[in-house]
Amino acid sequence: MSSSTVRPEDQDRLAEQDVARRLLDSSAKLSYDPATEVDWETPLDPDHHGASPEWSTLYGTAYWNELTDAQRKALTRQEAASVASTGIWFEMILQQMVLRDMYAKDPTDPRFQWALTEVADECRHSIMFARGAAKLGAPAYRPRRPVVELGRAFKTLAFGEAAYAAILVAEEVLDVMQRDWMRDERVAPFVRTINNIHVVEESRHMKFARDETRKRLRDAGAVRRRINALVVAIASYYIVTSMVNRDVYANAGLDPRRARAEAKANEHHKSLMRSSCSGLMEFLASARLLTKPALFFYKRASLI
Repeated sequence: MSSSTVRPEDQDRLAEQDVARRLLDSSAKLSYDPATEVDWETPLDPDHHGASPEWSTLYGTAYWNELTDAQRKALTRQEAASVASTGIWFEMILQQMVLRDMYAKDPTDPRFQWALTEVADECRHSIMFARGAAKLGAPAYRPRRPVVELGRAFKTLAFGEAAYAAILVAEEVLDVMQRDWMRDERVAPFVRTINNIHVVEESRHMKFARDETRKRLRDAGAVRRRINALVVAIASYYIVTSMVNRDVYANAGLDPRRARAEAKANEHHKSLMRSSCSGLMEFLASARLLTKPALFFYKRASLI
């Protein structure tokens, strides 16, 4: 059949399947097993950071300047473990949304097969993050109870572009910081390996999330677009503001009240988040998901 006689919807479906096939091929050629790739046996060296210090919520504050080198390293290890724990929480939400989206669909479709591949990746990532947090000497950090319950509702009710755009926001924010951490020799080697694995494999997930978001919005009316823009922004706010648990400061041996106050007012960290998310905001703008109500939440989260 010549391309001129193929219906537009069929052309779109073939293009989507081609993307999924390429993602499957990439996954087959470039994927990792964290159980063997990460050095789990070598004891943690307390002389290493858990994350690039510039990404610490206290970096650039008066309190940071007063900390000893050992305190700074202890803090970044706790913060990195908290980010990993938040990543596990959202990856579990992501897996359920993707599986629900693919429920009872054609298993011979490359998109279906890619979705299951992504879920398998996320299962490995969650185990990897859990082992990494434990090796960093951190407790099980979790979002606050109201946020956990909001996540429970979101994973149950979100669909289409709301689900995939929220997935994209979470993955993009993690991707930006982890690209810095994986190249930083001040960071513990096993953490750098974890970050490298996640960055490589999540690049495919972000491609799929962007394509799915565009596809689901193709025929969306103005009301649906505005509603989902707000839903995604609210979800993004709670994801980003839950990344560093309020208990990391006490667990690093700091004054928690002072640390939380200075972190909340830290313009360096807010500026870093905004500059790092510029590409993400450009995508959301191109998808017409940066409505005025949505912007309110992105600004509160220091993403724009």
